[in-house]
Amino acid sequence: MNSRLYSAGQFVCRTFLRLFFRVHIHGRENIPEKEGALLCSNHINNLDPPLVGAFLKRQTRYMAKAELFEAPILKSLLPKLGAFPIKRGTSDRQAMRSGLKLLREGEMVGVFPEGTRSRDGKLGKGLAGVGFFALRSEAAVVPCAIIGSYRPFSRVDLIYGPPLDMQKLREEKASPEEAAEAIMAGIQELLDKNKK
Repeated sequence: MNSRLYSAGQFVCRTFLRLFFRVHIHGRENIPEKEGALLCSNHINNLDPPLVGAFLKRQTRYMAKAELFEAPILKSLLPKLGAFPIKRGTSDRQAMRSGLKLLREGEMVGVFPEGTRSRDGKLGKGLAGVGFFALRSEAAVVPCAIIGSYRPFSRVDLIYGPPLDMQKLREEKASPEEAAEAIMAGIQELLDKNKK
């Protein structure tokens, strides 16, 4: 159940995105209705987090860099929107525990596996943390692809792909790095299939 604040935030984000861009959403039927889900998207712009979550019925819980939680307004707003902090460049065990707990409780967690925005638009290497979430939970792993430049009034496409089959990797006790590679391959496949 989305909080009123989150729903209001979605409305504001949808309005802004539709006003300034020609947004096209594909594959919403691939989002599980109730079970834990891990949304894994490429990252090309600061507007990616609002885009990924604004057009879905379910609330998306994001990991956000810890520095954002130190800003005067954001430090009280972000937790109310369901975000939780992660310290970049380190193995943040608290963030890992928080994300895993949410997934096991049936929540939907949004991550950008590259850990930072791509400077050239090409998909980078996925961090091991996303593989950890995929292997240690039974959550559906949904690859997402964002295609577009975010130039004013240009077209931006968001594609939610079918959940990836992670069961074999879980059974084989694959490493988080191997699982991250499989997830990034799923995102790359969406990018390749939907290039304009």
